[in-house]
Amino acid sequence: MSEQYKAVLRNVRIAPRKVRLVADLVRGKQVQEALDLLKLTTKRSAPVVAGLLTSAIANATSKATVDVDRLVISELMVDGGAVLKRFIPRAQGRATPVRKRTSHITMKLKEI
Repeated sequence: MSEQYKAVLRNVRIAPRKVRLVADLVRGKQVQEALDLLKLTTKRSAPVVAGLLTSAIANATSKATVDVDRLVISELMVDGGAVLKRFIPRAQGRATPVRKRTSHITMKLKEI
């Protein structure tokens, strides 16, 4: 079994539901293809995932002698992080809760 190289990004101030849309695009793809795809994606979480991918590539190259062209995104998980609870004023003196969600993103690369 080949070794996996990991990068983790925690407490990203984007809702996990929105990050998962971008994560589903690049999961299972080769590294260069994923970077090209992320560069053209207009979602707000695309640069965040691209930065995490470059970090995972750097981790792989510093840890061992790895051919970057053979790296594949084997796992890409987006989990919910801490939720910031805020309130917004409404009519007649009421207030409505607002849940500002954060994400934890974990990426693992492996060489094929």
